[in-house]
Amino acid sequence: MASKQKPTTVEEYFMAAPNVALPHLRKLRTILRSVAPEAQEVIKWGTPFFVEPRFLFAYSAHKAHLNFAPHRASLEPFGEELKNYGTTKYSLLIPYKEPLMEDLIRRMAIYCVEYVSRREDKGFW
Repeated sequence: MASKQKPTTVEEYFMAAPNVALPHLRKLRTILRSVAPEAQEVIKWGTPFFVEPRFLFAYSAHKAHLNFAPHRASLEPFGEELKNYGTTKYSLLIPYKEPLMEDLIRRMAIYCVEYVSRREDKGFW
């Protein structure tokens, strides 16, 4: 059986994503584009990334949830608000059956862009 080709563009990523993921994917991408309009959207490791040129955030579609991964420093300030949501060390898990928490994601993304713009180092992460 031939292996699936990894997407090379965000559009290809969306076409390969589960149909149930598309409404959340589209909303999330719209939010992130509005917060970081100068950022470049690229595919890295098979996942959509926003870079400027350093990492800002990534997201990925899974069977039952969307994964939003802002810069790792962007989760801690929102810890109290995130306690009712699924999280990992570096990401927010958003079940498709739940509405997208647009305001929280927007605030996290704004914080992330501001944090990364203040960094003095030139590292990607």
